[in-house]
Amino acid sequence: MIYSLEKINEMAEGDTDFILSVISVFLEEVPEDLETLETAIANKDFNQIYKMAHKIKPNVDLLGMERTRANALEIETLGKTEGSFEDIQTKFPLLKKDVEQVVMELKKDYNI
Repeated sequence: MIYSLEKINEMAEGDTDFILSVISVFLEEVPEDLETLETAIANKDFNQIYKMAHKIKPNVDLLGMERTRANALEIETLGKTEGSFEDIQTKFPLLKKDVEQVVMELKKDYNI
């Protein structure tokens, strides 16, 4: 398991509906954002790469996905500074793999 609900549990203070709401939002938004990011990379659109990585970062952080957050941050920075496109292409598959794995795990763990 590469996610942790520790941060969400602290915020929720026992509110199960809140936890499920955060998980649902993650499952709805992050895969779409990931797809948009992938398209931006295919189009070498640094501004869009920056925006989408920036949008994904707090969502994966909320689920305690530290490695994924670090990758998103690096992609975000590379997009913002129009840094090495090769580095973006190297880091994106790792980000995508982690997000897809967590989506599968969350759906399984919460019968969604």
